[in-house]
This record gives sequence, structure tokens and C-alpha cells, in this order.
Amino acid sequence: MAQITLIEAVTQALAWEMAHDPSVVVLGEDVGVNGGVFRATQGLQQKFGPERVIDTPLDETTIAGLTVGMATQGIKPVAEAQFEGFIYPMMEHIACHAARMRNRTRGRLHVPAVWRAPWGGGIRAPEHHSEANEHLFTNIPGLRVVMPSSPARAYGLLLAAIRDPDPVMFFEPKRIYRQYKEEVPDDGEALPLDVCFVLRDGQDVTLVTWGAQVKETLEAADALAQEGISAEVIDLATIKPLDFDTIAESVARTHRCVIVHEAPRTAGFGAEIAARLAEHSMFDLYAPVERVTGYDTHIPLFRLEMKYLPSVQRIVEAAKRTLAV
Repeated sequence: MAQITLIEAVTQALAWEMAHDPSVVVLGEDVGVNGGVFRATQGLQQKFGPERVIDTPLDETTIAGLTVGMATQGIKPVAEAQFEGFIYPMMEHIACHAARMRNRTRGRLHVPAVWRAPWGGGIRAPEHHSEANEHLFTNIPGLRVVMPSSPARAYGLLLAAIRDPDPVMFFEPKRIYRQYKEEVPDDGEALPLDVCFVLRDGQDVTLVTWGAQVKETLEAADALAQEGISAEVIDLATIKPLDFDTIAESVARTHRCVIVHEAPRTAGFGAEIAARLAEHSMFDLYAPVERVTGYDTHIPLFRLEMKYLPSVQRIVEAAKRTLAV
């Protein structure tokens, strides 16, 4: 079994689903001839033809509108926004139409569409190419928000997203697109949506994270272990709907929680998790919930970029603060 990167896992999942479901189409800017800006769709147009891998104009609003229209008429479109920061013009169709269609038509129409977008910072790119705004979509009823953190989860979750009968925002952490490889069976087996993945068991503190920050969080757990601190690591994977039960069960054992995310701190999705812990797990907590996040600024240019992103040191320090109470 070959080892592949996260970006290769995305390509592999798209190819599998297109080969086994003729209603799946891919569309976006440069997804066909060029294979996408990060080459996530490389080779797909040659294999499936230009009618199923569609190069669109440089017009995100039109891409989103086409996607909604296709999805209501029996097609399963997978649309690409070249960068997450380019997705704002798509919001009109995503929020006002895709997310509402099932409710608006009382179930007569639905939107089995996926919007893929390279997400987050860490690749020395300008601001609109480095956005981490997944929390904006968690506040829109009718949308799923999914973010893989490894090649295997990218493959399985993308298959599940394409097969889902409702719209899914699928954000791909581009900082780890080619950072490491792992074995991923190309067997068409989807992973479940709407559940967290416990990546490491622990007894002293629960570390909750998603996307590219899973790497730093696991490294922080290793660093804490060297000091005799046992950290449990949870990868949300599906941010919305949130599998809060897994988090609450972990906190009931560890009694402490640190939430790590790249998005700005204020109203980031970590605030929602902290609020639910306050509502439902108050008597399990021995210390206030800590958040390690981006800052309430636009992500800086590359010379300061890594100072903006959550670091292993910041995560370790936050965990120790919870244990000091």
C-alpha cells in the first residue's frame, strides 16, 4: 500500500467517487487543465473529461450559484475555491440558498454539494491566501463544516462529504498538504461525519483541536508527557455538527481542557466549545478552560506568520496553567 500526502488523498477520494458515481462533477478555477492551484485535481479532467471536470471563469459568485443549481437537479458538484479567503463572494449562494434549500422547500429539494477550499496560514502567502474563518460557517444552519488533519482522514471524510445529501464546507489545511505521508487504502471506505477522533488517550488534561493544529497539539502532548503530564488529544474533524459528547466524556476524566485553533480568538469556534463546557461540564472542571488561538488581527505577512499561529510552546504553557489551579 503506497504512502500518500493529504493533497494526494484528496485527489484519490475525488477520483474514486467520480469513477463510482457518474453524478459527481468537479468545478472551479483552473481545476481542469492545470489540476488546481495546489494540484488537488491533477489528472481528473484527462480521466473523466471536461464535462465532469469543469474549468470555470474567475468568478467565485458564479461558481457558487452554478453549484447550487446543479445540486438541486440531481448532480453532486464538488466546487473548489482556490483559497479560503476567496470564498466570501460565494457566501450569498451558500448561506441564502444552499443552506436553506431543504427547509425552504420542506424537503422537496436538497443540495448535495461540497465546497472545498485550501485553508489557513503557514505557507508564506498574502492575507486572502491565509484565512482561517471556519467559524463563520458554523453559525449558518443547514451547513456541515468539516476539516481533515491527516491523509487518511482527508480521504475518508471527503468521500463522506460527497455522499452527504446536504451541503458541506470542506476546508483543507494547506500547511500540511505535503508535510507528511501515511498509508491510505484506496477502497472507497468513508469515515463517519459528525464525530470527533480521539488521537491520544490521557488522564490529566484534554487538548481539543482541528485542522493543521493537530500536529502542534500532538507535539505538545509529547512534550507534556516528558514532564509526566498525560494529555488526551481530540481532533474535531467535523466542526459542525459538534460531537460534544466525546469532549464532555474526556473532560469528565481529565477535569481540564485546552482548546487550540488558528482562527482569531474572539467568536472563534473554541468559544462555542468553552461555552458548552460551562453549561454542561462545570462541575467536572477543576480549572478554567484555556484557549490557544490566533489573534484578533488579520494574519500577518510571512515574517511574523509563525508567531501568529498556535505553537507547541503556547499549548504546553496553557496546559500547565490548567494544572496549576
